[in-house]
Amino acid sequence: MLYLVGLGLGDAKDITVKGLEAVRRCRRVYLEAYTSLLTVGKEALEEFYGKELILADRETVEQDADSILKEADVCDVAFLVVGDPFGATTHSDLVLRAVKLGIPYKIIHNASIMNAVGCCGLQLYNFGETVSIVFWTDTWKPESFFDKIQKNRQNGMHTLCLLDIKVKEQSLENLMKGRKIYEPPRYMSVNQAAEQLLAIIQNRRLQGEEPEITENTVCVGLARVGAPDQKIASGTLYQMSTVELGGPLHSLIVTGTMHPLEIEMLKLFSVDSSSFENNAFQKTT
Repeated sequence: MLYLVGLGLGDAKDITVKGLEAVRRCRRVYLEAYTSLLTVGKEALEEFYGKELILADRETVEQDADSILKEADVCDVAFLVVGDPFGATTHSDLVLRAVKLGIPYKIIHNASIMNAVGCCGLQLYNFGETVSIVFWTDTWKPESFFDKIQKNRQNGMHTLCLLDIKVKEQSLENLMKGRKIYEPPRYMSVNQAAEQLLAIIQNRRLQGEEPEITENTVCVGLARVGAPDQKIASGTLYQMSTVELGGPLHSLIVTGTMHPLEIEMLKLFSVDSSSFENNAFQKTT
């Protein structure tokens, strides 16, 4: 049996009872280590679960998934995922491979950022398509996510922006030379995401557009959701480029049309109540 077990968003104790029982039954336990991270390390998880964990990086899961599945054909194997098992499409691929090989599987769900963002007070059914904001480079500055945010906003919907994580990535030079040398981990902050959005707004204006999203659009920055030191800040997009939210992981929400209750909740986390008052009721400013 292959178990895909969600770990939740905080620390070792966020696993469900059902998930913990499955982990303790399994002969081999893999910890997916590239789509997200917990506030505690592998050792803390091992101590609480009473099991040795095998770190599974992107290469292991995407290129060597067959070896994981071969083991699941002869014994119980758990694949642990921060958040919920289906927060990333990679894990759907693992299930499809298991089905093709005739290996039974079981999913044990948990909280993910997709539903936990409700902690800021914005109603989940008012969210449109979720987008990912990637790190720009000197030669690659995609803007496609901005168009999706604008479309959501035109429809009155909020947008959850998942921010880029770079773990065990190779530089272009090392990749081309086949050298297994990896860059230090990087986690995009709310500040960096806001700066990229502000740059796109300026680009669009230079092209003669007046974007649906501006410096004054109300946004929400979230950091370490589910952890004891979780932090939430609401304010303008410009304020999100300067707000201090601390360590990873960060997420950003660009609001659409807000219900009065949503506005009241966001005021609890406002960076500057006066600027929030001036902007909260305006859809396109």
